[in-house]
Amino acid sequence: MTSWPYWARPAAPYSTAQPELMSSEPQVRVFPSTEELFRAAAETFCRIGSEAIRQRERFTVALSGGSTPRSLHQQLATTFSSQLPWDQVFFFWGDERHVPPDFPESNFRMAKETLLSKFPVPADHVLRMPGELPDANQAAGLYEQTLREFFHLAPGQFPRFDFVLLGIGGDGHTASLFPGTKALEEKQHLVAGNWVEQHSTWRITVTYPVLNNAANVMFLVEGSGKAGIVSKALKDPSANLPCQRVRPENGNLMWYMDQTAGAGL
Repeated sequence: MTSWPYWARPAAPYSTAQPELMSSEPQVRVFPSTEELFRAAAETFCRIGSEAIRQRERFTVALSGGSTPRSLHQQLATTFSSQLPWDQVFFFWGDERHVPPDFPESNFRMAKETLLSKFPVPADHVLRMPGELPDANQAAGLYEQTLREFFHLAPGQFPRFDFVLLGIGGDGHTASLFPGTKALEEKQHLVAGNWVEQHSTWRITVTYPVLNNAANVMFLVEGSGKAGIVSKALKDPSANLPCQRVRPENGNLMWYMDQTAGAGL
C-alpha cells in the first residue's frame, strides 16, 4: 500500500452553513488489489460512521452509482455488517439516472439490491432521488426540498453530509457533473437537472456547493481503464476536469484506488 503526504484536519463542527474556504489536500491511497481497496474503503466508511453516530446519533451518507460501489456494498453487507447500527444511518444519493427506481439503470435500485436490502434500514432513512418524474428539473427541485427539510437549512445554507461516495468517468465527470454541462456552474441550488448531450439524456445531480460542504468525500476507483484519467486528475491542475472541482472546503478528500487505477501516479 502506498500513501502520499496528507495534511489532515479534523472535520468541522456539525454546521449547515457553508464554511470558510479552506480546501484540503487529497489523501491518495493505492492498494495492491481490489480486495484490499474495498476492505479499506469499508473500514473508513465504518470509522467515519461510528464517529458521526457517537457525536450526533446519526450518519448521513450520499451514495454513488456505477459498478464500482457494488464491491464496497458487498464488504459492508458481509465482513462489516456488525460494525454500524444501521438503523442510525440515513442514505441519500449524489446523482440519479432519469429512470424509475425499478429500472436496471437506477442507482437507487443497485444500492437497494446490494446494500439496503441486507440491513434493517427504516424506510424513512432511505431518501432517494425521484428519477421517475417526467421532468428532471422538477425531480431536482423536490430532492432539494428533501435536503432542506432534513438538514433544517436556512436560505443560503448547504447540507453537510458525513460521507459522500463518488466515482470518476473516463471523461473526468463525477456524480452527474459532466464536462460542458450547465450544472457545473450552479452555485445556488443544491440539486440540478442536468442535460448530458454526450449521452442524450437527463441526469439529476447534487451540485458542487453540496459536495464541497461535506465532511468526508471519497473517490473510489478501480481498473486499468481509469489509470489515465486518474493521473490527469491528480497530476494536471490545468486539465479542468469536473472531478477536480470537488475540493471540500472544510473536510477530508480521499482518493482510494487499486494498483491498476493508480498506475500513472
